[in-house]
Amino acid sequence: MTEKDQEFLEFVVKGLVDNPDDVKIVRTVDEMGVLLMLDLNADDMGKVIGRSGNTAKAIRTLLRVVGMKHNARVNLKINEPAGGMRSAEAGGGSAATGWDGSHAAEVATSSSPVMKTVDQAMEDLGNF
Repeated sequence: MTEKDQEFLEFVVKGLVDNPDDVKIVRTVDEMGVLLMLDLNADDMGKVIGRSGNTAKAIRTLLRVVGMKHNARVNLKINEPAGGMRSAEAGGGSAATGWDGSHAAEVATSSSPVMKTVDQAMEDLGNF
């Protein structure tokens, strides 16, 4: 597969961030598929991850679509920059503390709003 996935990720991320020159993408290919590792400025982490990780999830979904078009499995790893918020809490910026999308289940609490389907939300809007 050509590096269309890397070009796509670079285009999307550079469009989101304030420091596009700090965006670095490393592409590795192995038997599991393609892994894109994203490094960026610490100030831009929130823009790329988004609230509750929704922006990162959307980017990952789009990368999977690009990969399917080229018969490849594409995964994204967003590396925690040195001096980032998570590295200060955990005492270092190791790979174990980097943002990889796996912490999304920890966000759910009993006080979280209940997710509705699109049909339910449209029905609620019709009641106004």
